[in-house]
Amino acid sequence: RGGAILEVSNTNQAKIAEEAGACCLVITEPNRQGISRMPDPALIKQIKRAVSIPIMSRSRVGHFVEAQILERVGVDYIDENEVLAIADEFNFINKHNFRCPFVCGCRNLGEALRRVREGAAMIRTQGDLSGTGNIVETVKNVRSVMGEIRILNNMDEDEVFAFSKKIAAPYDLVAQTKQMGRLPVVHFAAGGIVTPADAALMMQLGCDGVFVGSEVFGNCLDPYKRVRGIVEAVRHYNDPHVLVENSCGLEGEMTGLNVTEERMEQFGE
Repeated sequence: RGGAILEVSNTNQAKIAEEAGACCLVITEPNRQGISRMPDPALIKQIKRAVSIPIMSRSRVGHFVEAQILERVGVDYIDENEVLAIADEFNFINKHNFRCPFVCGCRNLGEALRRVREGAAMIRTQGDLSGTGNIVETVKNVRSVMGEIRILNNMDEDEVFAFSKKIAAPYDLVAQTKQMGRLPVVHFAAGGIVTPADAALMMQLGCDGVFVGSEVFGNCLDPYKRVRGIVEAVRHYNDPHVLVENSCGLEGEMTGLNVTEERMEQFGE
């Protein structure tokens, strides 16, 4: 809780992220054409030896054998991730069959609670999947989850049955969410978070932390400075002085993180 999880694809990026204060690393394959799958176990072992913070790695949705391999390799968390190609269109992994905790994505409260019922120990509200640095989808989905939780909090006990049916989520988890006033597991945000201001926005909207994509390494002159700024913004998200300090001097490094006019027209539609 209260940390930034960095996506890395080589040992150098992993060391930069660790030095900058990341609480965990997501290991991903370097960009390649075709079907995206779990990373090479050799890469996971190599990065595991290089850093001391927890390691997370992605498996395809529904691909329980990839999850078995990742658990055997010794990752600390498995991210059943919709960014990769989907292995099973109808079934997610039964996460209760594993000792390793799972992270799953969601776009609304019903989806989040369905993943928790399957055994997810952490929820990631997912926004933009294409790595453009556009945060609009993430904000929309985080506001959707938080808005539904607020509606649930103000409901009469008798209305919770109908609400759980409407969002297609297990009643006991809906009732638990109402009682706690939040998701029953740790809740992070992911997608388009590339500046300290983006990270602080997610925290102020009610998330417990953020996932930061590998685009902060690929389009940046000084990735350490950017990652450090995001980590500090997550820790001190309500302190404008810290946010100003960590936002200074980053603009010139963001040339590759701009959405094209064609993409903007698509968002407008």
